[in-house]
Amino acid sequence: MQIGVWISLIAYFALMLGIGVYAYRKSTSNSEDYLLGGRNLHPAVAALSAGASDMSGWLLLGLPGALYLSGLVEAWIGIGLFFGALVNWIVVAPRLREQTERYDNALTIPAFLANRFPTKATALRLVSAIIIVIFFAVYTASGLVAGGKLFTTVFEGGYMTGVWLTLGVVLAYTVIGGFLAVSLTDFVQGCIMMLALVIMPLVVLYSGQGGGFDQAGETLAQVDPNFLSLTNGLTVMGFLSAVTWGLGYFGQPHIIVRFMAIRSVAAVATARNIGMVWMGISLLGAVGLGVFGRAYAERNGLVVEDAETIFIVLADLLFHPLVTGFLFAALLAAVMSTVSSQLLVASSSLAEDFYRLFLRKDATEGEIVTVGRLAVVLVGVVAAIIAGDPQSNVLGLVSNAWAGFGAAFGPLIILSLSWSRMTGSGAVAGLVTGAAVVIAWISLDWSASFLGGPGVYEIIPGFIAAFLAIVVVSLMSREQGEFRALNAK
Repeated sequence: MQIGVWISLIAYFALMLGIGVYAYRKSTSNSEDYLLGGRNLHPAVAALSAGASDMSGWLLLGLPGALYLSGLVEAWIGIGLFFGALVNWIVVAPRLREQTERYDNALTIPAFLANRFPTKATALRLVSAIIIVIFFAVYTASGLVAGGKLFTTVFEGGYMTGVWLTLGVVLAYTVIGGFLAVSLTDFVQGCIMMLALVIMPLVVLYSGQGGGFDQAGETLAQVDPNFLSLTNGLTVMGFLSAVTWGLGYFGQPHIIVRFMAIRSVAAVATARNIGMVWMGISLLGAVGLGVFGRAYAERNGLVVEDAETIFIVLADLLFHPLVTGFLFAALLAAVMSTVSSQLLVASSSLAEDFYRLFLRKDATEGEIVTVGRLAVVLVGVVAAIIAGDPQSNVLGLVSNAWAGFGAAFGPLIILSLSWSRMTGSGAVAGLVTGAAVVIAWISLDWSASFLGGPGVYEIIPGFIAAFLAIVVVSLMSREQGEFRALNAK
């Protein structure tokens, strides 16, 4: 490996650790600081932090890999995600920012739900914390798989060495600096990711051997006349399974927790505009990378054994070592931004919604911060064990965890913020139903084939079942103490 690559990567690692130290000195004195950065995030930081923690290695590995293999039809996932994120910013963000502070200054999603529905407070905190820890262990594993693939492909090292190295760097700045460190590193990482996704497709397309738009189109037409079609082979179920990825946004704790930390409700609109511009540019870059990367590989006889490594292969092949190192840093940024966010949210649930609730009700603020740090390490180690299979598919792991959160928490968050008739019993029913349906669907492999026909993405039945469970159980229950208007003080 050329020294220029190492220089760029070492500089990147040093920057991340430096941000962690800065955040440690700035905002880790109590649990609100450590878990939410004191609710004082700048709109730009909140926007890019939400985006970077959302997209992960999926943006640079999973999505380009899917497009590389199957063509433009795979772009429907990105389209669904874009509109889902937009609705999330409009519907959930302002309400969640206001209500989590109003309902006894809740610092976690489970705490908010418990405060919102006091008759089922303990059950909600326990069940939601369990779901968060389980699905985040899987979700975090997807990021570590990406780190392992990078290390194997680029550095010709052991897969698990890459997994543990990725985890080690993330743990360092997350444990030290908490939420502020994670948010600030996410901001920097989001900028790096977007820049890489602008540079890479353009260089691949217009490099001496790339051929430009016309030649790329001709090459792809020889591979498959319908490679650039958005509808080729697309069934109704296939379309719904792709675009309904957008439903997952409403229930992703590591994303919506950023809404809770924005400095004010008035700043949400600014954050939304910044975040959606970033997301639009980044998704277009990822689509271009997958499509133009396939054209480049075909024209130049490039063999790509694992489609999800197309970004890594082209970065190593086409750029000066210093730039290659920057691009690899972008991939690490995509991985680390999500892993750190997920670890912190999972650890906050363990600290606030389990340790404080069941083990030490009178725990001091300093004690909760310490427990949170230990929980970060614990969840990270479990995720690394799950990521132990080098044949793991990044997109597959992400899709399972995304569906689990989207179905369990999506309907719950939307209705708890907007429907005053909802009850604690309905909330518990929605949580359990959404998670159970997704787990059952995955176990039966119905996402691949359902009743002899095409598969159905598990978020669709899970989201619908959870929504219906909440409405039906709420209407049947009589918890009158919770029927307060949402604008009541």
